[in-house]
Amino acid sequence: MNLFETVKSAVTVKQAAEYYGYKVNRSDMICCPFHDDRHPSMKLNKDYFYCFGCGATGDVIDFVARLFGLSSYEAAKKLAYDFGIDPDTPPVAMALKKPYPLARVFRNDEMYCQRVLCDYLHLLERWKIEYAPQSPEDNLDDRFVEAGQMLEYVEYLLDVLMFAELEQRVKTVDMLLKAGTIAELEQRLKRLEKEVQHHGEERAIA
Repeated sequence: MNLFETVKSAVTVKQAAEYYGYKVNRSDMICCPFHDDRHPSMKLNKDYFYCFGCGATGDVIDFVARLFGLSSYEAAKKLAYDFGIDPDTPPVAMALKKPYPLARVFRNDEMYCQRVLCDYLHLLERWKIEYAPQSPEDNLDDRFVEAGQMLEYVEYLLDVLMFAELEQRVKTVDMLLKAGTIAELEQRLKRLEKEVQHHGEERAIA
């Protein structure tokens, strides 16, 4: 089997969603990560996912590719790494491999950093478009300025966490967590999300 077939035969969409931090309910549903979903509308089947809200669908590789903004090949490689998959080893043998506890702790920390940084990256990309000046005379919006200053750095951090050698990834995760960068950023993103929801409710009432 090639890498794609090996990954898809070894990892279900549900397993991937749980590994990357999504809480799956008893009906194998989660809040869709691809649109503003307040109630679980994405169904996780064994071989594919489907969102009843936005129509997003695909297999486990599609899910990870879209979640982290990767190509299909990059997503397959990421799944292979995260789940300890050797493309040259049959799935039955792979299932017997258990990661060491410290390795699992690091992977959880790494995924936490990746999720927060991905959310921030998507926000910056949106701000760069929505708050771009319409003419040379316009004052620069703080959100547009932040996007211009931070986009490249956040992309660099995500590249390191996804594709760099283990030693560099460990140092980067340690730096982000010890400095409190990720925790502070996560809290800020939650506050911004609540503000957006509050303004949306006010407009609906008006």
